[in-house]
Amino acid sequence: MCGIAGILAFSGAASVSVEDLVNLNDAMPHRGPDGAGTWLSDDHKVGLAHRRLAIVDLTDDAAQPMTDNDTSIYLSYNGEIYNHLELRAELEAAGHRFRTDHSDTEVLIHGYKEWGIDKLVERLIGMFAFAIWDIRKKRLTIVRDRVGVKPVYFTRAGGRFLFGSEIKAMLTDSAVPRAINGTAIAHYLSFMVSPAPLTMFRGIFKLPAGHIMEVEANGTARARRYWDAVPGHSGITSELVGLSDGAARDFLSQQVLSKLETAIDRRMMSDVPFGVFLSGGIDSSANVAIMSQISNQPVKTFTIGFSDHTHLNELDYAEKVAKHFQTDHHEILVNGSDMRGYLDDLIVSQDEPISDWVCVPLYFVSKLARDNGVTVVQVGEGSDEQFAGYSAYMKYLALDDRLGNGPVKGMIGMMSPIIGAMAKAFPGRGSVFEQAYEISRRIKLGHELFYGGSNAFWHIHIEKYLEDAGMAPDPADVDTGVEGLSLDGAGSPDSGDVIDAFASAIVKADGSADQLAKMVHAEMRLRLPELLLMRVDKITMSTSIEARVPFLDHELVELTMDIPRHLKTDGYKTKDLLKRALRGVIPDEIIDRKKMGFAAPASEWLREDFGREAQDMVLGSRLTQSGPLRGDYIKKAFEDHRDGTMDNALHLWVILNLTAWHDRWVDGPAAG
Repeated sequence: MCGIAGILAFSGAASVSVEDLVNLNDAMPHRGPDGAGTWLSDDHKVGLAHRRLAIVDLTDDAAQPMTDNDTSIYLSYNGEIYNHLELRAELEAAGHRFRTDHSDTEVLIHGYKEWGIDKLVERLIGMFAFAIWDIRKKRLTIVRDRVGVKPVYFTRAGGRFLFGSEIKAMLTDSAVPRAINGTAIAHYLSFMVSPAPLTMFRGIFKLPAGHIMEVEANGTARARRYWDAVPGHSGITSELVGLSDGAARDFLSQQVLSKLETAIDRRMMSDVPFGVFLSGGIDSSANVAIMSQISNQPVKTFTIGFSDHTHLNELDYAEKVAKHFQTDHHEILVNGSDMRGYLDDLIVSQDEPISDWVCVPLYFVSKLARDNGVTVVQVGEGSDEQFAGYSAYMKYLALDDRLGNGPVKGMIGMMSPIIGAMAKAFPGRGSVFEQAYEISRRIKLGHELFYGGSNAFWHIHIEKYLEDAGMAPDPADVDTGVEGLSLDGAGSPDSGDVIDAFASAIVKADGSADQLAKMVHAEMRLRLPELLLMRVDKITMSTSIEARVPFLDHELVELTMDIPRHLKTDGYKTKDLLKRALRGVIPDEIIDRKKMGFAAPASEWLREDFGREAQDMVLGSRLTQSGPLRGDYIKKAFEDHRDGTMDNALHLWVILNLTAWHDRWVDGPAAG
């Protein structure tokens, strides 16, 4: 796990210096405490930078940027290729000679030369973001892994194309402007993060998951999607023909468990100590159970709790799992004071606002792991999305089942203005009128009903928190300068168009995709890669540890996308198929317990002294005083939350992250 960056000077007057590359590296030392390297072309037109967190092949031979034997290819790479030994053997059989003992980095170089970029990526099993400069073709190729575990950002400034694992690396170039993306702001409020390819920085973009981007020496760029989480990849459908539902569930349970065991085993590849974040829920307990079967020594487990608001703690369940599997268990307790002491660093680590309060406990449990000598951890992200683990999924499925596409649905859409008036008369995110209005509005406009598992602000809320004019969009908001890179609806001011674009993509790939498949696909396009996986990447890497995500092994994802809804949920049962697969693997007490979810007591913290401090921060921001945020409404939202009239915690946390990010990176000392 590492940090990558680089610069391509495409205009005649522009060039790249060693100092430029060192600055890129120096902006993200946490991504690579074990080394830093740069490579600069003889003509000073191209340079690559790399920060190293040594995990596989710890020798200096595996340092980066890396080149091949005839120095025609240069590579900067972040991630892990879990099948690199098999690929190395195949390449050696084809005549390639390796200089390293077992570096997966060198496999990428030889694989590119042997198979080309498309066939190489097709063979890779892992998580990765890498950049290849091909001297003969004079082409920079940048790749992001299938599901988006690893990030890569890019921009243009001063006749140069810049890219990096973190935005802050590119901001070391004074030519890169610091301005808020006026088009992204409404989407951010909707989804708690900006959808790819947009970021909250105007003119700075992120390569979406499953994409290859090629940049020529003259600066022209093109991109293409090489993988998408759509049905039709696993080949499992034909094996279900003729099976009863019971037999099909038994068969699929075995398949899911087998794929998960393989995924976890792959992710135990490491030359440094590894462990697992243990909450005591199904996903993390499955990680522990299967790792314990494979490992010849106790698995190191790490759990976090809260000393000030214990109702969110899962410490007892985590301890039961740890004892059951005889792990080397570690715990830490934090409180509101710890959160406040970390908040400034959180804004720096995120780069752009990622408004999930889970980032707070995630940081402290990551630091706990690092302090105990662990460099690699396995986490459970992706399980709830694939196996319908959220009760909200079931609510939307039930709603879709009831409404269908008949006259009742049309009538609800027609009643949108009336319901909207009632929603304004009886406000509050918990108001049935606001919920009804949001649904009726989506129906009226022809949008998908499900906006994702992290739909923070509904349209009525955006209208309240943002001035009517909002923030004026600018062509630079959406001009990626990359041919073939779709905005997927993000260029529209209406977030429903983003979700509709995802729905269109899966229907185009498989016209028979059911409603749950459409919902999961939307999560795989937005919430997972840009919110959940980025919180994991940014926060764990801020403590210099690597997080691996076995539930998002692409072969497991391809399997689950081909499982029909009725076999996955058996009605409206959350995680039904996964629970069947894990019977006998983890204790029934864990499988049958009520889901809590990894969370933080942000609602309580915002009712304490921190809430007044947060209010002052938000109201004092230029985004509020002279920008698009409505200070009067925000002030009332803080007051209503403090006195218990309403629970506005989610909205306030999202707004706080936005203003804190803006004041740090756009309008504060860091902007200088």
